[in-house]
Amino acid sequence: MSEHDRTRWDATYTDRPVLCSAPGPPRAFTGHVNEFPTAGSALDIACGSGENSVWLAQRGLRVWGIDVSPVAIEQARQLAARHGVGQRCRFDVADLDDGLPDGPQADVVLCHRFRDPRLYEALRARLAPDGLLAVCVLSEVGAEPGRFRAVAGELRAQFGDLRVIAGHEGGGEAWILARVPG
Repeated sequence: MSEHDRTRWDATYTDRPVLCSAPGPPRAFTGHVNEFPTAGSALDIACGSGENSVWLAQRGLRVWGIDVSPVAIEQARQLAARHGVGQRCRFDVADLDDGLPDGPQADVVLCHRFRDPRLYEALRARLAPDGLLAVCVLSEVGAEPGRFRAVAGELRAQFGDLRVIAGHEGGGEAWILARVPG
């Protein structure tokens, strides 16, 4: 990622209000909270200021959140500490243009509101046996096409070989919740 992009994301997170309430699940997955385990490990891709990571840690998971913005990563660390799950969370700055950082498989791989089709195979490879994949991206379905938007059917085409629990496309968003077949 260019230094310009990193600076832009740092500015975005600097200007966002600090979350005070307890984080909840990502909106796309609120109807499927029981599919998320309450033990094990999670990898939160492009974690931003940590809301999803903290929610997963509050469920009982050990979470590794990665993001390109050092500002967001510091906010994520503070949020985890404020909600008493700092010991369950690790946050690192990572440029995903370089691929996923090396690390172990995870029981949950969450990628919310970040899309890079070059990482799809790496996301799948990071799933532990019976692991849960939760991906939500901007979509061209119900919105204008764009560089950061998935085309119709993209997530099913990429992850349909997993056991799909649920998915949806519409209103400019696409998401899929799937598990490694057992």
